[in-house]
Parts: sequence; structure tokens; C-alpha cells
Amino acid sequence: MDAREKIETVLGEIRSSLSEFRTIINTIPALAWSSRPDCSVDFVNKRWEVYTGLSSEQSYGEGWQAAIQPEDLSGLLKNWEEYRDCVTDMCEVRLRRFDGIFRWFSLRREPLLDQSGLVTRWFGTGIDIEAIKQRETLHAAEKRTMELIADGASLKDVLDQLCSSIDVQVAPSVTTVLLKEADRECLWHGGGLGVSREWISAIDPVPIAEAGLCGRAAFLKERVIVPDVATDPNWPDQYRDLAIRNRIRAAWSEPIIAKDQEVLGTFALYSHESRVPTDEDLALIQGAGHIARIAIERQRSQESLRVALRRIENSETRLRQVIDTIPTLAWCNLADGPNEFLNKRWHEYTGLTPEESNGWGWQTAFHPDDLPPLMERWRELLTSGGSGEIEARLRRHDGVYRWFLIRVEPFRDETGKLLRWYGTSTDIESLKQTEEKLREEERELRRITDAIPQAIVVQDPSGTPVYANQATLDYTGLTAEDVISPGFRQRIFHPDDLERLRDFRKLALARGLPFEIEQRALRKDGQYRWFLIRYNPFRNERNEVIRWYATGTDIDERVRAEERTRNENLALREQIDRESMFEEIVGSSEALRKVLHQVAKVAPSDSTVLILGDTGTGKELIARAIHKRSSRADRAFIGVNCAAIPPSLIASELFGHEKGAFTGATQRRLGRFESANGGTIFLDEVGDLPADIQIALLRVLQEREIERIGASKPIPVDVRILAATHRDLTALAAEGRFRQDLLYRLNVVPIKMPSLRERKDDIPLLVEYFIGRFGNRVGKKFRTIDKKTLELFKDYSWPGNIRELQNVIERAVILSEGDSISIDEAWLTWESPQIRDPGIALHDVLDQQEREMIESALAETRGRVSGPDGAAVKLGIPTKTLDSKIKRLGINKFRFKDPRAV
Repeated sequence: MDAREKIETVLGEIRSSLSEFRTIINTIPALAWSSRPDCSVDFVNKRWEVYTGLSSEQSYGEGWQAAIQPEDLSGLLKNWEEYRDCVTDMCEVRLRRFDGIFRWFSLRREPLLDQSGLVTRWFGTGIDIEAIKQRETLHAAEKRTMELIADGASLKDVLDQLCSSIDVQVAPSVTTVLLKEADRECLWHGGGLGVSREWISAIDPVPIAEAGLCGRAAFLKERVIVPDVATDPNWPDQYRDLAIRNRIRAAWSEPIIAKDQEVLGTFALYSHESRVPTDEDLALIQGAGHIARIAIERQRSQESLRVALRRIENSETRLRQVIDTIPTLAWCNLADGPNEFLNKRWHEYTGLTPEESNGWGWQTAFHPDDLPPLMERWRELLTSGGSGEIEARLRRHDGVYRWFLIRVEPFRDETGKLLRWYGTSTDIESLKQTEEKLREEERELRRITDAIPQAIVVQDPSGTPVYANQATLDYTGLTAEDVISPGFRQRIFHPDDLERLRDFRKLALARGLPFEIEQRALRKDGQYRWFLIRYNPFRNERNEVIRWYATGTDIDERVRAEERTRNENLALREQIDRESMFEEIVGSSEALRKVLHQVAKVAPSDSTVLILGDTGTGKELIARAIHKRSSRADRAFIGVNCAAIPPSLIASELFGHEKGAFTGATQRRLGRFESANGGTIFLDEVGDLPADIQIALLRVLQEREIERIGASKPIPVDVRILAATHRDLTALAAEGRFRQDLLYRLNVVPIKMPSLRERKDDIPLLVEYFIGRFGNRVGKKFRTIDKKTLELFKDYSWPGNIRELQNVIERAVILSEGDSISIDEAWLTWESPQIRDPGIALHDVLDQQEREMIESALAETRGRVSGPDGAAVKLGIPTKTLDSKIKRLGINKFRFKDPRAV
């Protein structure tokens, strides 16, 4: 097979894989193409089409040349022609984007050779290097600028060269530098050969003001962008047409600002088309502005140094005379460090002669402890060539050391070469003493705040703690390091309070005015207590807040007292709203006088009272009477009907609970015992308490403390306990349904309330009282009571006691007409046990039957209660139970004793 056939074979293989090749080439992250040996393109990938906006058909043959910057095209073709037989070649050109913007690309070609080494095809890629070119342009511009400065070129030449370097990158756009006049608020053209002379002549000088481009950038000290000169409202109308005529359609300007924030001028770019600058555009003028600033500052500095150097050279002797007379220690060192000159005041202060202090001899005047760090800092300055400050102690001629501040400045010639070091030494002994005094005062202040028993936390302007006094540390159990560590506030304050007060505290700190908040702080024993925290700002001489002083006052007792007061008020409102059995004790019977006599005797003490009696006899009224006549009368009286509260809730009701103690406990709640703290609690129907509550109540009676549900620590309470029941607690205790030890604790002073049938003499008074009370309520007045009605009242047994009488009178008042009151006999329930209250109607009958059975058993056993032949065995009950029943029923067991046994 000859060479031609081999070539044909290779070409066939290439054609067969061309489809696959094109699929792959379309996915690579670069512009790609292929061309014939004569550079006529026959393939471009999708990225080429997207970037240039040219279709494949438009790019084929020589059509691709339309995307190359005209200035770069001839060079590219020439390069490819020269290296047409080269293995690879690379070149850089500007490639037009679909929107008309040219960007720099690196083009690389690789040939496909046949077996004889001839090029059969070119494959190429294009990589965007715009950012690289910009950096190279800036670097080259900076380098050339420094070279021009070093060669002594004028500032205008330097700036012209800088603008020309940038113009190459941004063509056909142009750049310019405007410089601020020293004593006027205006800008003058300082460099940029590409800008139209007509434009420069028209705008010079540019006022520094809020309108325009460069003047506005200098005024605002920030970049100004004008995307469209024709429509921008800040562009002066008198220059709009002129700008467009000079091909200025868009512009952006970067202020040139010195380190001390002085405006030196502006660097501006005038675009030949309306557009918004890209990030690369802005980075370019920012970098060029930075180079311009260096050039301007260097030029000014060198000019100042040249002037100073000439003056120094012309009057060195006179200068030394001046230096000798200035009221400070001054000196001059050679470039490599040793001393060249010390003024007269330095020698007078130290007592060293010029010969002793020359070279490195000056070191002997410094404190031995300060000399090593001084020399280390001096060597750093010699290496860096920069200015600096050093503090050290200098020995006076009398041997006393005093602190001095040494300021060092380098002196250079026009070329930047370091010639000498100039310095001054200023006495700062007083300042040092003041600083030490301030530090000591700060330490003293901390000692004082540590001695204050009130919690104090110092915070920065944002409210972050920087110091806490000893009282705070003792309370929280934290260290000083904990105070300044993140999360200090979260560690000591209750999370609910932090959430509740977050926005308020933030706004209050921002206002900078004194404020106060109440929140709970965690004590080291794990207990939260309420604090009133007062924030007071501390301001500097500029009236800026530099510190917050937060003082915390423990108000836990006050908060809890307020909570108790709220509960007491609630209980009082409930008491006022609730219709009581009757408003005062009415009656004069012997049975009632006996009870009132007991009340008068027991009320002043703090003893526990157990009030016994049938339902409706007025047990709660007696309990209130005891409270009102006690030393606790001005505190709360809290009544609790134990039978009316479900067993599952009675513990929470009596003792309270913590937040989250059980489902539904969304917040902490004080129980009735805490609400009654300092006062009296009345436990009505105490015989209905569950067994577990009886145990808790016994603990209250014994230890005088309670424990909320969900709490881990007991709470002391000061409460007087009054209890009442219509049940036989002794019998309940004997049956195991009521704790015997709790009965002993409750039954310190028992008061037996008589039933209404035992105080029938009081019925007329009670009737008159209730008639007046209910008559006033409904607006009726009665002068007489039907005699039959009074007789019915006296003969009736009143199983419902005073409550039943009250209800009957109320009905009679409502239904009676005229000035006489009467009742229907059917309203009374006489002797029908089926409709009577079992707990009351059977009471007397049961007691009588029980008495007869016990007395019969005692008679048979001749008064013996215990033992195998005792009455307890005959009755089938425990001896202890029988003793209780004998005592309750008032049976004299000794009358059944056999006299002969005695």
C-alpha cells in the first residue's frame, strides 16, 4: 500500500469517528474548533457559537475571523502562517463576545499529521484569560510606574504612562486621572493621553460636588457609575451632548484616597458604548486607582523629601543648633544603626559626653532590664526600614531612671535609599504613673465592688459581660473566666425570662438610656431566685456608651409575696362572691354559748382545731370566727372543701406544682397552703382525704413544710390549720380508713357543733334573721309570723340543720304575700327515712342501737373490755375500736364492774 492509500485509510477512519469526536468536543469547557491545513474552519463547538453569537455556518471557512479584534487578526494569521508546520503553537488575541465586548483569549493549536509528517488538520481551543491579562496589565503598569518614579519622571508623565497601559486593555475605551488642587475644591486633568482634548478643555477644572462623574466620586469618596450618559440624571446637561460627541456613552470613576482619607483625585474610564461595567471593569479601575495613589503619594513624598534634604544640606549647622535648643531629647543614627548625633539636652539629661555615647555607647544610659527588648525592637526597625515607637527607662545624670517614649523615623533620598534615622525621646514618667494609678484605681474599684453584697456585672456596649463582682461569683458558683466565656447569660438566667426579655433588652441597650428588668437567676444550689436588674450606661467624653453597669437586687421574697397577695385576693374575691351560710352567728342558746366560749379561748393560740358536727350546723362559720379573733386575722383565710376536689387533683390543689410536673402543668402554681402562708387554712370534710394526702398533711403538721409536685426541695410554711368533718374520725381510724397519728395531730382542740334540734331556743332568732335578710334581697317587709309556722319550726327535727332552715325561710319569703309569712307543712320532711339524708336521719338511731349493744356486752362481762372474756370479743371488734366507741358515746364502763371484785 503506497503513502496515498495509507492517507486515504487514515482519513476514512477520521471521518468515521468524526461524529463521536464532535459530541465530545461540544462538552469540553472551552471554545473549540477544527480547520483544514489552510486554516479554513470546518467545525466549531457549541461554546464557540454561544460566546461569539456566530452560527456554525457563519464561522466556517474564513467567517470565524469576524470574531477576532481587527488589531489582533493580522498578527494571528501571520503567526499561524510562520508556524504552519510546527507541532503546536499558542497566541493571545481579543475575541468578540455576542454583546460586542472583546475579551482576551489564549488560542492553542494542535496539528494532526499523516505518516509522512504533513499536517492534515488543525484542532484548536480558546481559553478566557481576561482576568489574567488585567492582572498582567496592572502589574506591568505598576512596575512601569515605579520605574518612572525611580527615574525621576514627572507626575504627569507617570500618570500618562499608567493611563496608556490601561487603555491598551480597555480599547476603544479610554482612561484619565484627575488631581485635586491643594487649596481648592476642584479637580484638574493630571494624565491620560487618550481622552479628547475638546472634552478636557471643556470640563477643566471639575468642581467637587454632588453632580457629574469625577467631581461626585471625589465628593462622596466612593465609586460612581454612569451606565448611560444620555439618560443619567446626575450628568450635567451642559456636558451631555459634548460627551456623546466625543464617544463617551458610559463612564465610571474611582476616587483616589490617601491613607488619611484625603481625596487625592479620581481615576475614570470613558466607555465608547452604553453599558453596565463588569466586575473585571471595576476591578481594573480600582487597581489602576491604587497604582495612581502610590504614584501621587510617592511623588509628593519625594518632593517633600527633596525640599527637606536641600534645606538640611544647606543649613545642617543651623539645624543642629535648633535641635540642641528644642525642649526634647533628639538624636540621629546612621542607616545601619549606630549613633551619629545626640542633641545637647540628651547629654545634659544623661550626663554622658558625646565621646561616651557615640556609636553604640548610648546603650549604657538605658535600664538593663529594658535594653534587650529595646535592641530587639531596634533591629526590627532596621530590617523593615519603617517608623516606630519604643518605651524604655532612661537614666538621668543623678542615677534616677524615668520612662521615655522613643519615636523613630527613617530619612531617605530621592531614590528611596535610607540615609539616616531621626528620633526623639519624650519623658512619659508622669503618664506611666498615671496609667499605674488608673490600674490601681481599677483594682481598687474592683475590690470595692467585690465588697458590695449586691450582684454587679460590667458589660460592653453590646451587653456582653466583661466582669462580675465577687457577690455575683459567690451567688452563681462560677469563676471570673466563666463570666467572659460565651453563654454566661444562658447559664445563669432562666430560659423563659431570656426568651421573654430578649427583644426588650436589645432595644433598651440600643437606646443607651438606663432601664431595669426583672428575671430569675440560678443560684449555685440549683435554685432560681427573682432579681431586679438595673442597667446604667457609662459614657466617654464623646457621649458614647463604653460600658453598662448592671446591678442585681434580690426581690424573690417580694415577688413571692406579690404572688401570695394575688392568690389571697383571688380567694377573697371567691369568698365575697360565694354566698355564705349566714353572715354572722345568731343565737343565744346554752349549746351555742358553750361553743362560742370555746372559740374565744382557742382563737388567740396557734393550736390546731378540729370542728365536729352534722352537715349544715355552721362549721365553716365557726372556723372563720376563730380566724378573725386570732393574731392572723389580717392575713389570708383559705377554705378548702376536701370532698369537692377529685382525688387526682387534691395534691396539686393543696401543695401546688412545678411547671411540667404532669401533663397540662404549663406553668408553676402555688397551692392553697402557700397561699395561706402567714394565715389560716380551713380543711372542710377532712375525713374524705385520700390516704396519700393524709400522709402529706401529717408532714405539714409535724414539719411545717410542704413540697410541690415535681419539686425536689421542701418549702417552709407558717399556717394555722383548722379542720372540720361530719364523720366519726375515731371509727374511721379504727377501721383503718383514717390515720390514727393524723387524728391525734388534728384533734388538739375539738369543738362539737350542736345540731339545730339541740338549740331549738335559737330558732325564733334565726327565723327573724333570715326573714330580714331574704326580705331585703327581694324588697319585702314582714311584720308577723304565722303562729302555726312557729310551732311547726319548733316541733320539726331539722335533719338538714341551719342550712335546711335557711332554704325553707327563703322559699317562704319568695312565696308569701302580704305582711305575714307562713310555710306549707309539706315543705318539711318529718320522719320519712326514705327521703332523709342517710348520714343525718339514721345518726341518732344508730348511736342509740350501738350504745345499747355495748352496754349489754359490758353488763355480761362485768365491765371487762379486753381479754378472751371481754366485751370486745363478744362484739367481734378490736379492743381499741371498742374503747373509742365507749369514749365517744360517753358510756361509763365502771358502773358495770362487780363491786365484790373491787
